[in-house]
Amino acid sequence: MKHLIRTTTLLALSLLTMQSCQTPSTPEGKTICIIGDSYVRNHRRPVEETWHYKAANKLNMTYHNYGRNGSCIAFNRDKEGFGPSLLERYRQMPDSTDYILVIAGHNDARKVAGKPDTLHIFRQRLDSLCLGLRTHYPKARIGFVTPWDVPEEGFKEVNALIHEICKGYEIPVYNAATQSGIIVADSAFRKQYFQGPRDQAHLNNAGHDLMVEKGETFIRSL
Repeated sequence: MKHLIRTTTLLALSLLTMQSCQTPSTPEGKTICIIGDSYVRNHRRPVEETWHYKAANKLNMTYHNYGRNGSCIAFNRDKEGFGPSLLERYRQMPDSTDYILVIAGHNDARKVAGKPDTLHIFRQRLDSLCLGLRTHYPKARIGFVTPWDVPEEGFKEVNALIHEICKGYEIPVYNAATQSGIIVADSAFRKQYFQGPRDQAHLNNAGHDLMVEKGETFIRSL
């Protein structure tokens, strides 16, 4: 029964998406919400330095940031001081938003590393998040951005699941691990473009500038 309900919901959403896509649309003048972890919040630096803020500004979009340091897609971190998961807080975004970018998975990767049972929980909750986004924001253009290519256990698994689950909901994915040109494993690159030489997550202003054009292209592709 649960599978039938999910299939029926996806069919209805697919029909609505097809109808909305019959009319060409451009992002200029539209509203965009970015939700995720410290990739979105920009850790210790101003949000205005982020590539997504700069891309939205270039496109003359109204920009809303729902980033929270330490946030996971699937796991509640209230007890650690990092708050609820994206699955619990995605409804904070306004119903009327035109575009949604989800940029997350870094903290989930560290939660699931070496833990098959926890990875299975991640899969289930990511599926629930995608279904929730499609159901609650049926007219929004939704995209997902993966974590960078971080040389740690858990990241390849999380990135693979993001692609797999999003594909089932026809949510485009920007693979930041392979398409961004952000070289996390290179210490000289991190020293120049990250917020600290040991940082593996947060770009500095110059690092974000490397992503602006790519981010703008991805937003337009939605």
